Amino acid sequence: MRPTPQSHRLRHGRYSEYGRSYLITVVVHHRQRLFTDLYLGRLLVAEFRQVHELGLVDSLAWVIMPDHIHWLFELKQKTLPDVVRRMKSRSTRTINRRRQSKERVWQPGYHDRAVRAEDDVRKMARYIIANPLRAGLVAQVGDYSLWDAA
Repeated sequence: MRPTPQSHRLRHGRYSEYGRSYLITVVVHHRQRLFTDLYLGRLLVAEFRQVHELGLVDSLAWVIMPDHIHWLFELKQKTLPDVVRRMKSRSTRTINRRRQSKERVWQPGYHDRAVRAEDDVRKMARYIIANPLRAGLVAQVGDYSLWDAA
């Protein structure tokens, strides 16, 4: 007997606080290795930058892995679900336009973690950008193209 999916419970009790930093993880639908295509990754980078330039978030660090993303940011405007929804919907549109597709890009939901005052944001950012190294995708962090940190 398979357990009933509980992803809807991730949203229960979710609270957005302006000025707080959040680490989110969003997974590509069916863990498809979509972002091995550098051009598709750059389309997602453009969406991260636009959200930042609109003043919705202050991006601190992000990495786009082949089948998921990690994004560390300080929330400035809107709610956390609004920001993630915007990123997912707009990136889906641009990615599908490029692929000439109407396929789902992202799995429903996302994982978020509010950064506490005692957390070391710099250490979290280093952990995020070292993901390609730990995954064996590159020999050095600088060899991976789809990451950035403030």
